[in-house]
Amino acid sequence: MPDSFHDIFLGRQPILDRNQHIVAYELLFRSSSQGNSANVTNDLLATAQVITHAFSELGIASVLGDKKGFINISADLLLSDMIELLPQDKVVIELLETIQVDDQIISRCKELKAMGFSLALDDFSGDSQFEPLFDIVEVVKFDLPQMGQEGLEVNIKYLKNWPVKLLAEKVEDIDQAIQCKGLGFDLFQGYYFARPVILSGRRADSSKLRLLKLLELILGDAETQEVEQAFKHDPSLSYNLLRLVNSVAVGTRYKISSLKQAIVVLGRQQLQRWLQLLLFVNQGGDMQNPLLELAATRGKLMELLAMAQSKQDKSHHDRAFMTGIMSLLDTLLGMPMEEVVKQVSLASDIENALLKHEGKLGNLLLLVEKLEQNDFDAAEGLLADMQLNQGNLMQAQIEAMNWAHMLKETVEG
Repeated sequence: MPDSFHDIFLGRQPILDRNQHIVAYELLFRSSSQGNSANVTNDLLATAQVITHAFSELGIASVLGDKKGFINISADLLLSDMIELLPQDKVVIELLETIQVDDQIISRCKELKAMGFSLALDDFSGDSQFEPLFDIVEVVKFDLPQMGQEGLEVNIKYLKNWPVKLLAEKVEDIDQAIQCKGLGFDLFQGYYFARPVILSGRRADSSKLRLLKLLELILGDAETQEVEQAFKHDPSLSYNLLRLVNSVAVGTRYKISSLKQAIVVLGRQQLQRWLQLLLFVNQGGDMQNPLLELAATRGKLMELLAMAQSKQDKSHHDRAFMTGIMSLLDTLLGMPMEEVVKQVSLASDIENALLKHEGKLGNLLLLVEKLEQNDFDAAEGLLADMQLNQGNLMQAQIEAMNWAHMLKETVEG
């Protein structure tokens, strides 16, 4: 394998269940068109090495937590011994639709399942050659844009003869997810949950507005007593803050028992970050909102990339984190972003990034959005223009994903 691993892009898409909870991710690896490894993904050995290296050295298994990672596998790689180096408890082998099913393929799938691997079938279109695999695979995926309503209904009815879960891929919005749920799909893939549903004249949830007002106090460097009073007006918010603060590392030596103590011990920067993340916590402290993990990952990734741009400019790092967190508030609140930014005073570069994708912060936001969309060509072009080294990008992604996962796990625990 070339010293080319630094030329590999990592893509990760969440897979949600019928309750809109993240249960797995699809992991995609693609080589840079500019690196020496331009054809790495077309080569069996290199592909296997990239995937195994990602799990063994880059710590991708840790960012999955208790979730599994779906990985596309060709016929050649399926039949190779190298696939057995992957952790069975972390991987779902996703059989590409280009595989030609024969006795050797069927036997190999049975063998891998006996070893403890889970298997899925990618982009099923009704081809009867895959029927022998339906007793082996656990999940069958449908590419929604490729299949019309009639085709979906016919194939869903056909697959009811087997104990497989149905996964709708490339779900574009919440309405489409609801429609697929009605058709009998069990799993849904994509960032459809991050698409804003704007209702004309809608008023933001009062608890979310209180959080935004608190953020405004922090950004305006208000006195600690004023911040404390604002918390005291919302007992539920105060409880959530104390719960969050007591769960993080700063609370290991002693438990925090008052709002003033929480504010002082955390410091303004950390308090600001927790308030931003609290926006995405569902009522009652439920951390299962997929927007929370996405917002946390965006914020941390943008911060890490900002640090790579200019290590000394800590203000730039903080503004990058805030931009990432706030970029999903239109979805969370069901309001146009223009209305959201009116609720809180923001630095002009953050506002321009959120509304126009302009400036350094706007480019960073655009980059992380392109990575989420697996638009690696666009991401590669942005990297070249932003004084960022692609060799550090994947490490930053993994660190950001791991941070978001640990945050969620700590609070849930």
